[in-house]
Amino acid sequence: MNQFWNNEYIKTAGDYSVVILSIVVFLAIFELVTKYNNWEEIKRGNVAVAMATGGKIYGIANIFRHSIMQNDSLLNMIIWGMYGFFLLLVGYFIFEFLTPKFKIDEEIKNDNRAVGLISMIISIGLSYVIGSGIS
Repeated sequence: MNQFWNNEYIKTAGDYSVVILSIVVFLAIFELVTKYNNWEEIKRGNVAVAMATGGKIYGIANIFRHSIMQNDSLLNMIIWGMYGFFLLLVGYFIFEFLTPKFKIDEEIKNDNRAVGLISMIISIGLSYVIGSGIS
């Protein structure tokens, strides 16, 4: 049985499955902290929400990429991925705090694409910093 779990195809499929599930869970958490419904806004054609959500998806995936590369066990990969997501979430709150002249969520909900783009870039950029810390 040990040979089964050490097979690279099985390990890759396991990592992939965990990351897909994690993205779904972490996006649900982001959904709870934002003042808008991501998928309803995207369905309506809100490009700012699509960019911000895409940045979050990319950020989460990039964090897990580093976590997979650095950790041999599935459990350690999950723990580091969760920690990286927590840091990404903290970055979201810091972004909101550092812009006191307007509310990020309201601007993104109103399809302010400049704010959506900055939100996307922040998520992607922070994921590289978090990923390098994991590596």
